[in-house]
Amino acid sequence: MVRRGALEVAQRILIAVMVAIALSIAYMILHALWASEPRPARSTPVPATLTPTRIPTATRVLPSPTPTRPPKRVGLVAGHWGYDSGAVCPDGLTEVEINLAVAQLVKALLEDRGYAVDLLEEFDAALDGYLADVLVSIHADSCDVPRASGFKVASVLYSAMPEEEDRLVKCLREEYQAATGLSFHEHSITYDMREYHAFYEIAPQTPAAIIETGFMAADRQILVNQQDKVAEGIANGIICFLETDSH
Repeated sequence: MVRRGALEVAQRILIAVMVAIALSIAYMILHALWASEPRPARSTPVPATLTPTRIPTATRVLPSPTPTRPPKRVGLVAGHWGYDSGAVCPDGLTEVEINLAVAQLVKALLEDRGYAVDLLEEFDAALDGYLADVLVSIHADSCDVPRASGFKVASVLYSAMPEEEDRLVKCLREEYQAATGLSFHEHSITYDMREYHAFYEIAPQTPAAIIETGFMAADRQILVNQQDKVAEGIANGIICFLETDSH
């Protein structure tokens, strides 16, 4: 009986040991599985003073600026300036004072539009071989015909570039008439206008024209008191020629 009791005790102890071993093995397996699972990284709060700056993903590259072309050059002859008075009215009004005042206003208008402008005297030394995109000589008609009114525009009699100079005359005629309201006095265009000396002094490739802005008697009001309109008509005519495609 004693031996049987001892055997039963030994069996119980063995079973307990085996259970403990089994539990230990199960724990180790579970621990190994838990340790092998990926875990989210801990996020460390960034101090306010170290908040990172956003870096752009791409930088826009601007194209290099296109070089601008040189400004177009305009020559303006103030008729009789630097030479004589031109026509003189009985009350002392002279043609040159009208011509010079108008030419200066035209120069200012064109320069405001970005053109390079040369203001030239009647027999300016610079006219010899003068090269520009256009040249216009500004004059006024005399007081000799009190009732005559209107303006005239002409180019050289025998032109080396007739199409270009015809277009210049057309632009001046249309724009000047629109600005001033004066009529075109075509039938009084003289041989002297067609054979104006500067036409033969400038470079052959410089288109040129001469304009008689009005008669100093009948058109005095606009020639003296509304010179801004006179200048606007001439400037617009020049711009029309320079900026309109000839083809």
